[in-house]
Amino acid sequence: MNKPLEGLRVIELGQLLAGPFAGCMLGYFGAEVIKVEPPGGDPIRNWREVKDGTSLWWRSLARNKKCISLNLKTPEGRDLVKQLLISADVVVENFRPGVLEDWGLDPDSLRADNPDLIYARISGYGQTGPYAKKAGFASACEAISGFRYVNGYPDQPPVRPNLSLGDTISGLHAVLGILMALRAKDRGDGGQVVDVALYESMFNLLEAVVPEYDGAGIVREPSGTTVTGIVPTNTYTCGDGKYLVIGGNGDSIFMRLMKAIGRADMAEDPDYASNSDRVVHQEYIDGVLATWCRQRAMKDAMQVLEENRVPCGPVYSVADMMEDPHFNQRGLFEQVEINGEPLRIPAMLPKLTSTPGTTEWPGAEVASHSDEILRGLGLNETQIEALKQGGIVADSDLSQGDDKA
Repeated sequence: MNKPLEGLRVIELGQLLAGPFAGCMLGYFGAEVIKVEPPGGDPIRNWREVKDGTSLWWRSLARNKKCISLNLKTPEGRDLVKQLLISADVVVENFRPGVLEDWGLDPDSLRADNPDLIYARISGYGQTGPYAKKAGFASACEAISGFRYVNGYPDQPPVRPNLSLGDTISGLHAVLGILMALRAKDRGDGGQVVDVALYESMFNLLEAVVPEYDGAGIVREPSGTTVTGIVPTNTYTCGDGKYLVIGGNGDSIFMRLMKAIGRADMAEDPDYASNSDRVVHQEYIDGVLATWCRQRAMKDAMQVLEENRVPCGPVYSVADMMEDPHFNQRGLFEQVEINGEPLRIPAMLPKLTSTPGTTEWPGAEVASHSDEILRGLGLNETQIEALKQGGIVADSDLSQGDDKA
């Protein structure tokens, strides 16, 4: 099957997570993604769980990418990147604002040679404004965005999920911006810059936090396992120690929920008829549900609720997910081969019925595609060898074929 982004050439200059996640999505759906790494490779190759010298995360994040390692601190390395950018449809970068300007690789410097280039720039605080030059890791940007403030419990320090959400959400925003910019280019509007800031990507998730404050003076506070102003929706501990999330906040759903747990009196009570009524009685309602859950195993509780069409779900670990038949039937895991051993990595989403994405190969070794990419720029073997000897281009004895899925 054809993929929707086939024929699109993307140069990925980003490191670590935000830019590479955007490149991963584009490559999964058919774009040719050339990843330019520094000597020694992207630092994420050595992050978290490492097996046989390479991070398992890398195998997923760098799938379908052609890897070349260039020394951008040299004029020759920067010239090679410029040649790649002139031939590209899209560039994704997440350097600190100003770095690529210093190197002559910024959008203005490239516009004359490639006016249709879509230039996606991901940074902590955006390309303009008083904070533009500040270091912008996802942790700090999640904090200033307002996202961290509403997480956790009242009167305790805010908590973070054990994930780099700011980076991943910013990568998604970059992909969205790139696709919109490509649509505009198709209409004849030419290239443009997609300016993605980590803190703004997280700010984009804040729902009604801003208008509630401006219109009513209300600061939404952290609320533990609940959501302010919506009742009941909470996480309850079952008799077997497992956690069950129940969302019974729709009026008709609440009635079915109460009848299912043997509290038809509450289902018919006008004091609980609407969500605003239930908010007043949140503590009592949650207490009733907590007691009911503690009296039965999670599987039994779920069976009762599902039979009555009450939304509920277990809190899964990765081990639970990988054993679940629904996850597997829906194709959420793809198997690749690394040095002769199988490895399951997550599929990229969303699902497309006619032009789906796939993993063609897992994240490759450093500089695996250097020769192929340089030959594509018109360099011959003698010129390529000279670049390697001069430390401009990293060498590799590996090829793309060694890591085929």
